Amino acid sequence: MRLAAHPATLCLQGLRHRFGRIDLGASTLTNDVLGPLFDLAGRTAIVTGGTRGIGLAIAEALVQCGANVCVASRKPEACAAAADNLRSLGGGAALGVPTHLGDLEAIDQLVAVTVDEFGGIDIVINNAANALALPLGEITPQAWAKSFSVNLQGPVFLVQAALPYLRKSQHAAILNMVSAGAFIFSPMVSMYSAAKAAMVSFTRSMAAEFAAQGIRVNALAPGSVDTDMVRGNPPEFIEAMKASALLQRIAAPSEMIGPALLLVSDAGSFITGQTLIADGGMVPR
Repeated sequence: MRLAAHPATLCLQGLRHRFGRIDLGASTLTNDVLGPLFDLAGRTAIVTGGTRGIGLAIAEALVQCGANVCVASRKPEACAAAADNLRSLGGGAALGVPTHLGDLEAIDQLVAVTVDEFGGIDIVINNAANALALPLGEITPQAWAKSFSVNLQGPVFLVQAALPYLRKSQHAAILNMVSAGAFIFSPMVSMYSAAKAAMVSFTRSMAAEFAAQGIRVNALAPGSVDTDMVRGNPPEFIEAMKASALLQRIAAPSEMIGPALLLVSDAGSFITGQTLIADGGMVPR
């Protein structure tokens, strides 16, 4: 997926279409004003689960905004293919590092390889997830460990591993991808939703602890998005997902780019400790 133009250009065109000439005090709104807000040149981002779906869409946008991006997922071939794709887009450099988020040593290695390649870390996007679902009453210790190691333990320990480098950044930002499921009744997917709800709480705690160090921390909660995770459901379940949103549809992964860029770029420089819900009107919040 190739963005048609720099995000600042798209934003400026939209504003001009709606409002015509826009004045900001003594200056006119131009690319010189908007461009720096979304310019990620010289910054380095880690995107877990970055080889497909929402993670890949965000990784592509980051590269096109100038960031160096390290994508991580379990499969080496997927990492290699995603990195090649990102390099073809122009902008920042790209690297793929096979990583299982349930493996703490692999998380440390992911950080080490990223720093060795790019010299630091400015942005961490915790996007990897495990969608294992079992009804209450049938959850096994093995299933519990598998779900929470990837959906909760991995993201927290990745932030801890990256923290020394984030502290050195002038533009440090952490984005935890959670889910609208953290805010609604979630039968059958209690482990997944509970882990995402826990990450909402960790987002607030991280924001409070890291603010004095210049590190912003936010969460993005998508609703139903057209990913492999959603497409794996029965057709009637997918139709129910569509019906549950006011917009009566499922989002494209690219529709998470705008919210994600806001929260990790200077455009969101005064936003921290928040969860942005992008769900088409599913959660009344």
